[in-house]
Amino acid sequence: MNTPLDTPLDTQDAAPSLIELRVDAGIATLTLNRPDKRNAITDGMRSDFIVALEKIGADSAVRALVLTGAGKGFCAGGDVAGMQRRMDAPAGEVGFNGWSRQQRVHHSVSLLHTMPKPVVAAVNGGANGLGADMAMACDFVLAADTASFAWSYIKRGLIPDGGGMYFLPRRVGLSRAKELIFTGRKVEPDEALRLGIADRVTSAQNLLADAHAWATELSQGSAAAIALGKSILNQSFESPAEQVFAKGSQAQGICYTTQQHRDAVLAFLNAGKEKAA
Repeated sequence: MNTPLDTPLDTQDAAPSLIELRVDAGIATLTLNRPDKRNAITDGMRSDFIVALEKIGADSAVRALVLTGAGKGFCAGGDVAGMQRRMDAPAGEVGFNGWSRQQRVHHSVSLLHTMPKPVVAAVNGGANGLGADMAMACDFVLAADTASFAWSYIKRGLIPDGGGMYFLPRRVGLSRAKELIFTGRKVEPDEALRLGIADRVTSAQNLLADAHAWATELSQGSAAAIALGKSILNQSFESPAEQVFAKGSQAQGICYTTQQHRDAVLAFLNAGKEKAA
């Protein structure tokens, strides 16, 4: 994974990587870098992806993450060669091998979903299968006018295994999610925006600049408040009101102790005194 020399993330390699990580002014950009295969995810890529996400999540100097793909595609899903290896495995190993692989898939998607800072998916091209699920695991989706989305698992006799059955209904509603998953049809940018799959649409030329600007805007507030608030919001659909209130009370107690809160309150009070004088 390639990073600039001044980044606090210790992920610099001499050779090009299928996962490229760069940090600029506190915004990390994680690029799926297999453009000749439309960034289809191999097992090795997934391992590097997990390492990069863990480092980004743990680094306080990084305020937000932008996820994108190199070339013309965002992510074509799982690697076809990996599918062939699964089919060629001895019958007695297929089930456990599949279970083990699913643990890694879910771990990578969970790291995206629970990242304690804003995550923007900058979808530059086709997001298919696992690629579509990965985009939905992000907090916000910015789609280029060249983007498309398809939950194409059904065309391989599969169901979404990258969180799509959890994330997609929360964006588009249950019946629409069923329709998209059962048909595997392609969703173009305008429809994606209308359905709520994408939050914003921009030109391909401006995609990364707009994604970085949005990530910067989203990450200007207290890092503690953002992380705590996100952790509660992510569970709010499954939690009763009383539990959300209780978690909110605990999180607010932590916020009261942060330097960001203290500085903001003192600045507000001092401004009031100056105005009164």
